[in-house]
Amino acid sequence: MDRIVFLGTAGARIAVFKQIRASGGIWLELNDTRILIDPGPGSLVKCCASRAKLDPLKIDAIFLSHRHLDHCADMNVMVEAMTGGGLKKRGVVFLPSDALGEDPVLWSYARSYVEEIVILRENETYDLGKLKIHTSRRLIHGVETYGARFEGGKTVAYIPDTKFFPGLWENFKGDILIINVVRREKSEYDHLSLEEAKEIIKAIKPETAIITHFGMTMIMAKPWVLAEKLRDEVGINVIAARDGMQFAL
Repeated sequence: MDRIVFLGTAGARIAVFKQIRASGGIWLELNDTRILIDPGPGSLVKCCASRAKLDPLKIDAIFLSHRHLDHCADMNVMVEAMTGGGLKKRGVVFLPSDALGEDPVLWSYARSYVEEIVILRENETYDLGKLKIHTSRRLIHGVETYGARFEGGKTVAYIPDTKFFPGLWENFKGDILIINVVRREKSEYDHLSLEEAKEIIKAIKPETAIITHFGMTMIMAKPWVLAEKLRDEVGINVIAARDGMQFAL
């Protein structure tokens, strides 16, 4: 079954480190391919506890948008889980080049466990099983960061953490849009606000937009209420993700 499972919906430091919401990333099943996106703190725990029956041994790839801790903390444990503790060499890891540089995210011993490590480049296309993964241009964030479109029957686009800029939406046109909305209001930080997300959604016009990765200002403002209001304003189905939420494609 093609689906998206949200293993966590927390974004930014306070929400993540206090575990006000979970922070395990996103599980995507599309066209017989399973991708774990941004395995933050608690990713393995949330997979094993999920009512959606998520078996880490069936993961085909791990996609890391950038090396910040709330996106990568469980990278190595999920590589071990994907490969049965390294007993079965399998899977692909997609990650930016700086995730393998000084203070690497993917530790050297774990690299030998996977079949392939792919260094992400901007505006590239990669094949994974029956999917095509199209990376975005490099986004504006504190470290090397890329979003992607996952194409296989349906097209699921993922916008991770980034500063807003005109034309941001051009790389993310698809049927389903997942967008990290950390801030309730615009700020100087390199994260999207709700108003900026609204502009992006209006430009892309997906079938469904799912907002997630909420910081404290979003959580306190009740994301489900904000999503309903946004849906009425843009005339597009907008959903606020919940921890453990399963969205069937």
